[in-house]
Amino acid sequence: MALRMLGKDPESKSGGSPTIYLDEAKDSYLVQGLKVADQERLSQLDLPAHEDVVEIPRRMVQFFQEMRGDAGADV
Repeated sequence: MALRMLGKDPESKSGGSPTIYLDEAKDSYLVQGLKVADQERLSQLDLPAHEDVVEIPRRMVQFFQEMRGDAGADV
């Protein structure tokens, strides 16, 4: 399975996260970000036990293909 990196947060201090990937085989996105652990925020979600939530800055939306209108970067 080949993933394509669409973009990393340009304001990340470490340069490695958050990151957005595209899995073309599954036609889905993979989002690397900070795991949400705040129980008050999690209680507002309808989150099944087999799922998790990560948080990314709003500025990261630019890396989703539909917003860019192009194919993005490769891993």
